Amino acid sequence: MTKSLFDTVHIGDLKLKNRIAMAPMTRGRAGETRVPNDIMAEHYFQRASAGLLITEATVINAQGIGWIGSPGIYTGEMVAGWSKVTDKVKPTGTPIFLQLWHCGRASHSDFHGGQLPVSASNVKIEGDGINTPLGKKNYEAPRPMTVADIKATVEDYRQAAVNAKEAGFAGIEVHSANGYLLNQFLDSKTNLRTDTYGGSLLNKFRFLGEVLTAVLTVWPANRVGVRLSPNGVFNDMGSPDFRETYLYTIKELNKLQLGYVHIMDGLAFGFHQLGEPMTLEEFRVHYDGMLIGNCGYTKEDAEKRLAAGVVDIAAFGRPFITNPDLVARLQNGQPLTPCDDMSKWYTPGPEGYIDYPAYGG
Repeated sequence: MTKSLFDTVHIGDLKLKNRIAMAPMTRGRAGETRVPNDIMAEHYFQRASAGLLITEATVINAQGIGWIGSPGIYTGEMVAGWSKVTDKVKPTGTPIFLQLWHCGRASHSDFHGGQLPVSASNVKIEGDGINTPLGKKNYEAPRPMTVADIKATVEDYRQAAVNAKEAGFAGIEVHSANGYLLNQFLDSKTNLRTDTYGGSLLNKFRFLGEVLTAVLTVWPANRVGVRLSPNGVFNDMGSPDFRETYLYTIKELNKLQLGYVHIMDGLAFGFHQLGEPMTLEEFRVHYDGMLIGNCGYTKEDAEKRLAAGVVDIAAFGRPFITNPDLVARLQNGQPLTPCDDMSKWYTPGPEGYIDYPAYGG
């Protein structure tokens, strides 16, 4: 029987009312305290017709910060703030997962009291610069993490997983995509190490593997997801051995029987700058569990991938910004409010965040 976006599906013991996930999207509404607040609770509540909500990227410690106004999950106040969100969403019956994040080199010393950001190696992002609390600045060459730094960060991921459970989340997603810290250890462009965290595929995967081992002491495997961007060039990524790297990674993840792996689908944006993009079919061959596909999908794109059996759930990002009732609009063939005006995507306050009406509203 052909899968539909509107069929129920299970992630482990969690029943989802449809096969549509809201993808994680940084929106910068947590302010200087990085404590989630009432408008964030309302934002997720408005979009809870999705089968699964995945929160915006949420830093696991202060060192992980690299974005103005993004939330954290490393203090009691942050846990209490996120509890407002999960309490608001819970009556809808939609599971909400917290995405755990560390920016690594995609940060700046302005966020860290003058201390350099950290990464696998001292490879600087080449790009237009970064918005810091003190204005737009050029990226800096990061400080390579010591083994002690890595071990401490693994513990911070574990504690963040504990905090996410305390805040009432249904599960967690480990962010290992889009050029952030764990991605920086996976990819050869940014990982020039010669110790046990660099060189071989086994070593480059080690940090992510240790993080997963740690969070799996807190959560059952079916409540943990991982996000990957095998074709990604965001944050100045892109390694010539990307296919080898990510085939190894998916085989290792398959051993863990996770709730899902969430893959940024390169075909949605055309060709990888270093060669033919990896396809979801390549991952499906090596992964037995739930796959979530994401990246610029239309309804037709998503249905095509479901019908081919290469994904089990389709994640939508930007359309959910301006269409809080996206599921109903897709199901009823109603037009979508365009999401091409980015002027209020990251501004503080409710405007451009919780003021988009449902269809006909």
